Amino acid sequence: MEEKRRFKVYKIIMLVVLVSFITFLVTSIGMYKYFTENKSVGKSIILTSTESNNIDKKIDKYRKIIQQYYLGEIDEQKLEEGAIKGYIEGLNDPYTEYISKEDMKEYMEDTMGNFVGIGIYMVKDQDANKIRVLSPIKNTPAEKAGILPGDLIVSVDGIQYTADEMSVASNKIKGEEGTTVKLEILRGTETLNFEITREGIKVNPVEGKVLEKNIGYIEFSSFDESTAEDFKTKFEELQKQGIKSLIIDLRNNGGGIVEQALKIADYIAEKDSVLLYEVDKNNNEKVKKSQNSPIINMPIIVLTNGNTASSSEILAGALKDLGKAKIVGTKTYGKGVIQQIMTLPDESGLKITTEKYLTPSRAEINKIGIEPDEKVELPESVKSEFLLEEKDDTQLQKAIEILK
Repeated sequence: MEEKRRFKVYKIIMLVVLVSFITFLVTSIGMYKYFTENKSVGKSIILTSTESNNIDKKIDKYRKIIQQYYLGEIDEQKLEEGAIKGYIEGLNDPYTEYISKEDMKEYMEDTMGNFVGIGIYMVKDQDANKIRVLSPIKNTPAEKAGILPGDLIVSVDGIQYTADEMSVASNKIKGEEGTTVKLEILRGTETLNFEITREGIKVNPVEGKVLEKNIGYIEFSSFDESTAEDFKTKFEELQKQGIKSLIIDLRNNGGGIVEQALKIADYIAEKDSVLLYEVDKNNNEKVKKSQNSPIINMPIIVLTNGNTASSSEILAGALKDLGKAKIVGTKTYGKGVIQQIMTLPDESGLKITTEKYLTPSRAEINKIGIEPDEKVELPESVKSEFLLEEKDDTQLQKAIEILK
């Protein structure tokens, strides 16, 4: 017990350089931003010796104790990564995370919207201290195998993972196309086992169709690097089919690249309209405005629920405040902070919360959410918001009713 206590203390305080980050907040709820003009992700940070001097002294003390007394083999790289993770976890921010050099490439591929895996969005369930499935992506191996929203991931290939180990588990779930991964799932009180074959996953297909009364319907589940352009293409397809109004379904959309949400808002808002305020820790404020004249001029309903988060809330909040859309459904998740992805000199990374955002009316979103104009709950008979048949979709029905 004493040995474990020492090691835990060692992990928490140990830091050589502040390196980096993250998991897919496919995995997910999160939801990330480009910060450089060329759209490469991240900035480099180099710590000076004076910045790290005190922590180095503490590390050195624990290193000497471990070298003198620890019975097993010592892997300095793993100890260093453990120290960095513990240091960052001390912020107690669910969105600030570390990613190793080895995992950084895979993470960046995920952020761009494509990866090889089974196709699930995951979040940390701190109450259960496990990784919870937010939703399987449509038409992916996870959905076909029967993975459901709310499932708790107990183990991956026989190794158990806690909520704070989501980034590691995420990378273990991914792998080469055609290989399999074994998941142990806790569903309520029932333990289930799945063996799922990995495939190349397109994270975010933009889907659309024409409903009754020439109402267009567009749905997508996150914002990756091509979402805005895909949205525009889909809208133009529906426009050619004669739609007179539009439903944008952001239910269960966990967010993604902020700039993509702003581009979609730009298609709808008047030129020079304020779309978003970004405020940093020093209360410095950046104002994001629409750059172009709108290409979508028709009545719009945005559907939301408790899983509408981050970039989705930016889009919904902008359209609501500007009077360009009515919100139908239930209150959104309430993730009103933005993360920056930084690449450090050793090629590891840090996803770090750097700003909060406010809607055009300066409304706070974080831990508050966006209230709908028309609150509509789903019937109690609906077991899952992710497995919803149109006949039971009272929120969609209300949107159609308004647009009629």
